[in-house]
Amino acid sequence: MRDTAIGVITSGVPYQYVREVLPEASVLKLGMVYPLPDQLIREFAAKVDKLYVVEELDPFMEEQIKALGIPVTGKDIIPICGELTPGILRKAFNLPEPEKNTVEKLPGRPPNMCPGCPHRGVFYTLNQLKAYVTGDIGCYTLGFLPPLSAMDTCVCMGASIGNATGITKVLSPEEQKKIVAVIGDSTFLHSGITGLLDMVYNKAPATVIILDNRITAMTGRQENPASGYTLMGEETFQVDLPQLVSALGVKNIRILDPLDLAETKKVLQEEMDRAEPSVIITQRPCVLIKREGVFKRGNTFEVDLELCTGCRACLKLGCPAIIWQAEGEKKGKATIDPQLCTGCTICEQVCKFNAIGAKK
Repeated sequence: MRDTAIGVITSGVPYQYVREVLPEASVLKLGMVYPLPDQLIREFAAKVDKLYVVEELDPFMEEQIKALGIPVTGKDIIPICGELTPGILRKAFNLPEPEKNTVEKLPGRPPNMCPGCPHRGVFYTLNQLKAYVTGDIGCYTLGFLPPLSAMDTCVCMGASIGNATGITKVLSPEEQKKIVAVIGDSTFLHSGITGLLDMVYNKAPATVIILDNRITAMTGRQENPASGYTLMGEETFQVDLPQLVSALGVKNIRILDPLDLAETKKVLQEEMDRAEPSVIITQRPCVLIKREGVFKRGNTFEVDLELCTGCRACLKLGCPAIIWQAEGEKKGKATIDPQLCTGCTICEQVCKFNAIGAKK
């Protein structure tokens, strides 16, 4: 309880917005909204002059509180669509915007795969092969952004394989060869197994790439059944992905190191040319994996400025460690940040002028 002129009932993330925008208001933060704690709400409402409900989307709490016979304001002033923000709440309560921050604007930091990410080479190759790539939910979803630009669909978790199966039904046999579904190891175990079973059952001639980085990378590097560890860090049964895929009926299974660009391109081309389902499993650990000894940093790489022609081929990888020099004595050349480089060697492989090598 604070100022009793305004009382706000809210739950979840909107509570943070309420505290920021209405710091003096009395707030009832609900940890569980079904069933609603009727008596608690009645007691709170009796203590304030004006009662509001701040919730995202539908007026779930608001309608139930009104059904209790308690006057409350909600969607009359708060949008029913989209996520809330402090700015939207300020507008709803007719409050002025805060003074603009005078801190110097920070440089842009677009979403990007980490330096040394094992997925980078896969998407670089898919772009080269002009594949139709059905994507999925994970940090590898960033493969759709320039300069990799190698993802055409992303709907929901596990949808990549189903989308690939569906697309084969409307394309010619020649175009079907270009269809590739990408899905992470944890996403595959969560939502992709049934999609692959359906692909095999319906004889969809598409290629599936399971990006096995031994972790649930996007949401915080949690363990999963393919990592061999529980969430508490205890060793447990580790799913054998090739054996699982084989049990689903896939006859063509390839395993490769995604940091070997030549082999990646060769295997991808061979499997895309097949007229039946095939699965490629790329095996490389996430560079941010927490368990010791799993990811091993390689040699730091550098650019020989005398050999660098400024062709920008290395920039097509989108690696944050590679920096284009637009001015100064290194103008028109690429350089590598030694603090970011993990030694994955991909930039060395794409350079046709041998200008990139291990730091001496």
